[in-house]
Order: sequence, then structure tokens, then C-alpha cells
Amino acid sequence: KRNQLNNTYKNDLIPVISNNFVNPDTIFANNQMSLQDIEIYGFDYDYTLAFYSSHLHTLIFNIARDILIDEHRYPEGLKEYDYMPNFVIRGLHYDVQKALLMKIDAFHYIQLGTVYRGLNPVPEKEVIAMYEGSHVPLEIMSDFYGKSSHGHTMKQFMDIFSLPEMTLLSCVNDYFMKHNIDYEPVHLYKDVKEAIGDVHVRGIMYRAVEADIEKYICYGEQTHAVLQKLSKNGKKMFLITNSPFDFVDRGMNYIVGKDWRDLFDVVIVQADKPGFFNDRRKPFRRVTDKGVLLWDRIHHLEKGQIYKQGNLYEFLRLTGWRGSKVLYFGDHIYSDLADLTLKHGWRTGAIIPELRKEIKIMNTEEYVHTMTWLQALTGLLEQMQVHRDPASQTVIQQWINEREEMRLQTKDIFNAQFGSLFRTYHNPTYFSRRLSRFADIYMPSLSCLLNYDLQHTFYPRRTPLQHESPIWPEQTSTGAMNIPFQSYRTTTRSK
Repeated sequence: KRNQLNNTYKNDLIPVISNNFVNPDTIFANNQMSLQDIEIYGFDYDYTLAFYSSHLHTLIFNIARDILIDEHRYPEGLKEYDYMPNFVIRGLHYDVQKALLMKIDAFHYIQLGTVYRGLNPVPEKEVIAMYEGSHVPLEIMSDFYGKSSHGHTMKQFMDIFSLPEMTLLSCVNDYFMKHNIDYEPVHLYKDVKEAIGDVHVRGIMYRAVEADIEKYICYGEQTHAVLQKLSKNGKKMFLITNSPFDFVDRGMNYIVGKDWRDLFDVVIVQADKPGFFNDRRKPFRRVTDKGVLLWDRIHHLEKGQIYKQGNLYEFLRLTGWRGSKVLYFGDHIYSDLADLTLKHGWRTGAIIPELRKEIKIMNTEEYVHTMTWLQALTGLLEQMQVHRDPASQTVIQQWINEREEMRLQTKDIFNAQFGSLFRTYHNPTYFSRRLSRFADIYMPSLSCLLNYDLQHTFYPRRTPLQHESPIWPEQTSTGAMNIPFQSYRTTTRSK
């Protein structure tokens, strides 16, 4: 009977859901926003205008690993470790004192099975014993910008550049444990952080990318097309990046051409975000094409000029670009977007490259079948738990076990260690909650803008709250479904 019931549910539900494939090039809305209202478009550079190949993470990992060995006297045996591109995902938390990497959900609960010490999972019982459960109290969570400071022992890795840092931390932890070396986890965290920082600060990464730009930068034509589209429609544009001018100039020459600065009304480099959005003390400083810093006071931000540092308050005063007529794109939810939406009312767009891969997985038949039956099982458990007789409880326990197995399967489809960037089983991840709070819209890349005209309004999907009856059919963001609008109208009329 149980198998017959299973098959009935699968046959009834799967055909309905399997049509709902999502277009990976969709722009998704957390908050209603019309492009018709946007007059000024702002951009971060790294992983927003410039997309990098996986070679860059390998480069960062190798250089930082060698800095640990050559300058911090770490064991030569670390050279045995190579970068593993599919080991970690973005948005993970790292307990600095316990040397544990983990995924935490929107309610501060650890997703058991995703806690790693080095390259090995930590047993669930051990995790529960260490944290007296699976909840992480607010006082030890990462601070507003995801950092481990002021007593916070958790660090959240939010930007794409952090993937090699997490992998290096895991590899060094693994080496020390394998060789029974006693070490202080706090020192290890700080040393790895410093080594990764040196790759950027010393310009090692910048020089490597500039020397072989075709190896490292991807999708340049699509970024160029987006900027041309905005320019032809009379939109003002600006760039605010933490990267140095030479690096940005070399990349933009490759992506757009030597006249790339003609597209931007303001260009600001080495901005020191997120400090740029909060620190009122740093003035702008003009930089010549050859990198010479000028000392004159800045009274206007002029097109064609390059400016360094500064702060957002001075930027607002000099440009008058305030409020919801400004849309700024970035990949770092905290450093790029949080302050802009909370304090200044700018509209914000998050660039989430991982979306494209996850959506493609969600569109597979395997995922659709697994998720459909998982939802059906959950519904059965909810309804049938009132039956307390032994026979019913036996079947219910079998369903519980099957559901647990399927939850693990759905996690592993995305990433064998940590699962999806966006979900911890049924709950949103901590990353997802921050994304929904600080980004009006989000998308895999800027190229998604090419699919919409500049009068388009983005509407968030209305999903029922837990206390609301789901009387409306579920709908995805406009353009997300591969169902022609005409056929949808015909179907609804026939009803």
C-alpha cells in the first residue's frame, strides 16, 4: 500500500512541477523596482563588470600557500595540497576558535552534516556537544559585515574571492591534524587571512592577471553590451571599486576598449569599501593616467578623470545622485550593498554567479523528481502523524527515514560537502536572508539586463506566508518560466 501510495503521489505531482523550468538568465526581485525610475547606474568592478575564470582562484590559493611556507614558516608539506574548486561554497561561517567551517541557516541553526574540521566532516554528536545543540547564539555570530571582531568568534565568507581562503584554511587544518601538530586556531586564521590579503595588497594577483588577461577574464563582450545599452539610453554611469586603477584600466581596455572611460561619468578606485560608505573623513584624490596622486582639492567629480578613496557622503554632495533613482550593482552583499540600501535608499542589484549553476541543477529531471516526492512525503508526515497505532507509526517512521535520505540527496546534488548556497534543507541559509534584505534584485551576471527593456518593472513573487492560504497559483519572476504567455492565457481562459 505504501509503494502504491508513493507512486500515486509521484504520478500526480511530477507532471505539474516538471513544466516549471526556470530560465537561468532571469533577473529575480526581492522588492518591486522599475527600471523606468533608474537614471543612474553604478557598478563594482571585480565579479560585477569583470568576471574571472577558475584559474584566478587557483592562482590566489597557490600564492597564499607559498607565502605561509616562505614567510610564516609553515611546513613545506603544505605544497602537497592543490586548490579544490568544488570543496567550499560562498556564505559559509568559520568558527575561528574551534577551526570549524559550517553552513548556518537564517535562524542561526547549524546545518548538521555540513560542519568540517580540515577536509573531514565532524560527527553530528560532536557538533551538538560543542555548541550545546545546533543553535549559534547571536553574541558569537559574525558582525554586521560578516567579520569576527569585538568578541564575535564567527567569520562569514561572503565574497567570491574568499573561496580560495576557505579552501586554504581547510587544507592547513587538515595537514596539522594528520601530522598531530599542536597549533593555535586563532593564529592559523590570522596567518591565512594575512597571506590571502598579501596576494592583493602586494599586487601579485593584479600583475598576474594583467600579464595574461585572456586566461583570467571571461564574458567581456556581454559586459560591454550592457554598458553600451545603458549609454545609448542616456543613463549616467559610475564605477566604485577597491581595485587599483592600473588593474581596472587593463581589464576595462580588454572588456570595452581604450575609450571605456567615455562611458562612465565618475570613476573611483581604491575606494576602501565598506569604509567608503561610512567614513566621512577621507577626501577624494585625483589620480593621473600614470598613477601620480595630485594634491588639489576636489570641487567637482569630472567625467574622464580618475579619483581615489573619498567617501559616499562627499560623493552624494558633489553629484546630487540620491535615493531610488540610483541602482548599484555588486557581488558582496555586505561591502557593496548593505549600507547603500539601509542608509541611503539606493536601489541595489546583487551579482550571484552561482545562481546559473544552481538553476540548471534545479531544472534537471533528477532534482524535480526528488523535490516533488520530498514535498509529498513532508505533507504525508504532517497529516498522518496523528495516527498513533503501531502499524501507522511503523509506516511513518519509514517515511521519516526516507525523507532524511532524500534531504541528503538534494544537498549533495549542489555540493557534496555544503549543499546549496541558498538553502539548508527547507530553511533559507543565512546568506539567503541577507541577500533578500539588502538586494532589491539579484541575477547571475550583468548580461541578464540584455533580456529586459529599460522600462521593465520587476515584481517579487507573492508566496504565501505560513498563516496564509495558498489561494494563488505560484508564479516565478517575469521571464523565469519557459511557458509562452499566449499559451498561459489560453489555459486560464479555458478554466
